[in-house]
Parts: sequence; C-alpha cells; structure tokens
Amino acid sequence: MNRRKKTGGGIGVEQELESVKLMKAFVQQTAAKHASTQGGLLPCLHEIQAELGFIPNDCLDSVATAFSLSTAEVHGVVSFYHDFRTSPSAQHCIQICCAEACQASGSRELEVGAADVLGVEFDQKHPTGDYRLERVYCLGNCACGPSIRIDDEVYGRIDLAGLPQLVNEAMQS
Repeated sequence: MNRRKKTGGGIGVEQELESVKLMKAFVQQTAAKHASTQGGLLPCLHEIQAELGFIPNDCLDSVATAFSLSTAEVHGVVSFYHDFRTSPSAQHCIQICCAEACQASGSRELEVGAADVLGVEFDQKHPTGDYRLERVYCLGNCACGPSIRIDDEVYGRIDLAGLPQLVNEAMQS
C-alpha cells in the first residue's frame, strides 16, 4: 500500500524548504553587502524587511556574523525600533502607544485589555489575518493620549470600550 503524507493543500514541503533557503540566502547576501559600510546595520535591516516583509528571527545570526556582532546585539536593534517586525505582518496594523505620556493618560488599560477585546495578542496576527496588534513607544500625539495608530491614521483619546468599534470602522474604510 502506498501511503503519502498529506500537506494540507498548502505549498509542499519541498517548496517551503526551497523558500526558506532562498530567504536565508537573500539575508546573507544583503548583510554581506552592507557589512563593510559604517552604520550599515540599519540599512541592511530595512532592506531585508522591505523585501521579505519582516526580519526572520532565525536569520539574525547571519546578520550578526556579517557585522561581527552577537545575535543578541542584532536582536536588540530589531526589537528597539518599532518599525521592524520579526514575523509576517497582516493587511492592517493596529499600534497602541505605550510611552510615558500615553501611560499617564490611560494607555495601560488599553494595553492590558486590547488582546481580549480584539481577540489577538500583541505581535500576532488576528486569526482572520486582517490585522496585527503591536506596541509602539510614541506616536507623537502626546497631548491627546492615549493614542493608537491604525495603518497610517493616528487616533487620540481612545478608551478600551471604544477600541473595537474604532477598529471595525477603520477596517471598513
């Protein structure tokens, strides 16, 4: 009897392995290209994210090696800048400001309750794939905190009760 493992109808295992190899090769080439340039780490990371849509955690060691840094140092840079992502993004991005000014005006309540009311954890995509929830540290809207950004639109004086409606309206537009 001939038995085959089902792959779930998605891309095959061989295609997925080839895709991972190509991704790792791209990261290595990009890191090598920028490594000899003073201050080249940020342009390297931007190029990787622009091409892949995120910076894969399992490729940080390749970048670190090219720049003669530790993987922890590269991870520190990636995690410090809120524009860098280590997993694929969704169609829309919801960012909650967690900086001091917004915390003083109530963003901690948003931060604590957002996952429950939106049905997604921070740095994860919603099960529908429609949006991703992220923390950011200053949206430049301090006088109107707490603030959130949905895609490129910043909203101020947001409370937890109004968050789901605001997100739903933004997803419709």
